[in-house]
Amino acid sequence: PPPAKAGRAPGPPDGGWGWVVVFGAFISIGFAYAFPKGIAIFFKEIQDFFGTSYSEIAWVSSITLATTYGAGPISSILVNRYGSRPVVIFGGLLCGIGMVSAAFCTSILQLYICVGFITGFGLALNLQPSVIIIGKYFLKRRPIANGLAMAGSPVMLCTLAPLNQFLFDNFGWRGSFLILGAILLNCCVAGALFRPIGAATASVKTQATEEGKDALKEEVTKDAVEMSSPVSVPTEAKTEEEGGKDCCEKINQYLDFSLFKHRGFLIYLIGNVLMFLGFFAPIVFLAPYAKHIGIDEYSAAFLLSILAIVDMIARPTTGIIANSKWVRPRIQYFFSFAIAFNGACHLLCPLASGYTGLVVYSVFFGLAFGMVCAMLFETLMDLVGAARFTSAVGLVTIAECCTILLGPPIGGTLIDTFGDYKYMFIKCGAVMVLAGTFLFIMNYYNYRMLAKEEKERKAKEEDPKSVRTENEGRNNWNKETVRDEPELEPLREEREGLKKEANGT
Repeated sequence: PPPAKAGRAPGPPDGGWGWVVVFGAFISIGFAYAFPKGIAIFFKEIQDFFGTSYSEIAWVSSITLATTYGAGPISSILVNRYGSRPVVIFGGLLCGIGMVSAAFCTSILQLYICVGFITGFGLALNLQPSVIIIGKYFLKRRPIANGLAMAGSPVMLCTLAPLNQFLFDNFGWRGSFLILGAILLNCCVAGALFRPIGAATASVKTQATEEGKDALKEEVTKDAVEMSSPVSVPTEAKTEEEGGKDCCEKINQYLDFSLFKHRGFLIYLIGNVLMFLGFFAPIVFLAPYAKHIGIDEYSAAFLLSILAIVDMIARPTTGIIANSKWVRPRIQYFFSFAIAFNGACHLLCPLASGYTGLVVYSVFFGLAFGMVCAMLFETLMDLVGAARFTSAVGLVTIAECCTILLGPPIGGTLIDTFGDYKYMFIKCGAVMVLAGTFLFIMNYYNYRMLAKEEKERKAKEEDPKSVRTENEGRNNWNKETVRDEPELEPLREEREGLKKEANGT
């Protein structure tokens, strides 16, 4: 690496303004996760107003959730290009525009477009940048920061549910959508808190340009040495090849598809795609299941409140535990346990008899749900690192949106087919236990392989023969360059000038 450090961006401060950023992420993530569930209160009146079926009106929430997750790669590309702050502010504006437009809709198709696609895309532009910027501000305390930010989801859900009911009783669904559009503009305020961590951006870019020039000169020198041999490649063909590489590099600059060669990333992706088949369906069907076994509406709705309150406490607590010196080095095992524990709760749910049993289930479900959500992005960042996390979260969310969209309908189909909710809970529990077991076994294999690769690397570094051979090869190359290539002297002089300039000489 070059000795000059003047223009480099500072490392994560692990505090200071970072806690303000966590507060902004708390708001953005809370709206992104809770809003698609909170608007379900208005569905009955909208259904009567447009004369549609329940399945048609339920697609509003499904399209919103799918768009929020499916637009992950677009959000990641925009963050890589413009940074988190402008992307979140633009997303907040889209959310407000979508909900205000929905207040004037005259058909269910227009609601799909305004609420499902426009507002859903705005929420996607709030979710990914909020998670990404936490990784830039925190390193040692990152699990705690992620846990606090992810706690925004249950807090917003607890807040939006009674607020939406109050707005519905006083203003109807059209007036409520207008007010909710104004409330969602607070995402712009949250985005304004996401101050870029690199103050001297221009100097960093300048240094990167200089380093690029230096690397280019060295590449030209090597190419010229190779071209001096009798079987040299024509210059035109080499230029075209470099142009093709530049095109691929431009694509990977915004979305790193080389992550699909990353062993840990692939393990995480497969496990999470499987997990989301059973992750959201139990929340959707908990209250209907309570009514199905004879519990009144208010008591059934209170089960969701119990779940949200426990979830609210579980997320930051999980972040603190995950940040401890005992758990942090092997956080992937903790994440696997949380998923399997979540599945075990669903498998035992059909055994719950009466309201007391469902309250106990809601407490354990809220605990397991909060544990999984608190570590969902932290474990991904632990695998791929903060530098590649922006691309990783975009690629993961686009894969997850398919199973998120299919999970609740598959559960509903099981309920319609067998006329009993227990098969839906058994399906969700079995899928999540399978996902947790898969992640545990594969992460064990990944940790073993990483330790083996590290051991081989150290052995190679300590082997004197390999070091001597490498040094001899470098010396021979230098001698041949000096002897056979006198015409490269101008390039070497220019390269030395660039190095001196970079070092501040």
